[in-house]
Amino acid sequence: MPTHILIAVDGSDFSLAAARYGLDLAKSLGAKVTAVTVVPTWEAIGLSEIARGHFADEYARRAKAYGDECLARVSDLARAADVACAAEQATSDHPDRALLATAAVSGCDLIVMGSHGRRGVESIVLGSVAQKVLAQSKVPVLVYRA
Repeated sequence: MPTHILIAVDGSDFSLAAARYGLDLAKSLGAKVTAVTVVPTWEAIGLSEIARGHFADEYARRAKAYGDECLARVSDLARAADVACAAEQATSDHPDRALLATAAVSGCDLIVMGSHGRRGVESIVLGSVAQKVLAQSKVPVLVYRA
């Protein structure tokens, strides 16, 4: 049985529903949780080649604030459920790699994530991040689908 669950969140309502499910599962198993959000780098945004300077700094500040907000929401849910929850924010152009690396470093033995999140059209059927994590993970992945 899992003892340490990584829950991936991106701030979307769907990822928060997946987080609630993961927290309920963790509580029932007596497992601890690491909640992770991954924000893209400034370089991943198409305008980064023409908009340099303070825009990159402003983006980094806002991205961190958004990630902190996502993690605070999950931390609040975990506290209410009485589940031990660490929160980590990563910055990467490859969220799947960042999630898998965090799972490995943290010793997670299960990954819980939504089937799609806030990344738009490419995520309609099965989120591209979820699909990549499923294909590459060395630990079981629970894909939450409502």
